[in-house]
Amino acid sequence: MSRSLSLVAYLAVAASVALPLSQAIAEKAAPKATKAVATPTAPPPMPVKLGLGRPALPEEIHAWDTDVRPDGLGLPPGKGTAKEGDALFQERCSTCHGEFGEGVGRYPVLSGGLGTLKADRPDKTIGSYWPDATTVYDYIRRAMPFGNARSLTADEAYALTAYLLNMNDVIKDPDFELNQNTLAKVKMPNAAGFYGDDRDTSEKQFWNKAPCMKDCGPAPKVIGRAIAVDVTPDEKAGPKVD
Repeated sequence: MSRSLSLVAYLAVAASVALPLSQAIAEKAAPKATKAVATPTAPPPMPVKLGLGRPALPEEIHAWDTDVRPDGLGLPPGKGTAKEGDALFQERCSTCHGEFGEGVGRYPVLSGGLGTLKADRPDKTIGSYWPDATTVYDYIRRAMPFGNARSLTADEAYALTAYLLNMNDVIKDPDFELNQNTLAKVKMPNAAGFYGDDRDTSEKQFWNKAPCMKDCGPAPKVIGRAIAVDVTPDEKAGPKVD
């Protein structure tokens, strides 16, 4: 082999050895790749305040938070008797409801009607129909007198409630004191006449994903007509209509 060829072979071998060595040195010197770290997202910007209104004050909330539950929750401090409510009723309520709650004109009747709920024309009064005595107080305090609602004090509302319950013989003693502790304990005559909505169980048999919409049963049979059963009263028996 000539000298020149020997030199070329030597350089080729040296290059093949140097190349892996240089790669190793470069890899060792290069920084190791690190795992990507999730950048925390910025919280959403706070809504811009429009500068309208202000938070309600506790006394303002209290002035409107006057509803009373059937169990008595929400009744305010106060007291009143039927004897005290008598004079107040004659002054503030009798113009519309009559001196004894019999109703004037088209205004509601408040007393009487006990035992008439199964009649053709039942008298649905406080004593015959209403299930909770607390509802009487709640309605009086928030809606009465007509045209001047929320003008009654808590004591006046208790006294009027006691008077109405006394007129309906729910409270026998005119001196019995109604207050936030005794009112919820008063039992109304028709309390058992109401029950919770049970349609989720009592009507479950009618639930159907594909309800019948045509020819679902036998045709109805007409068993009587208005002219035959004479449901239209004559002039003497019919009610007076203005």
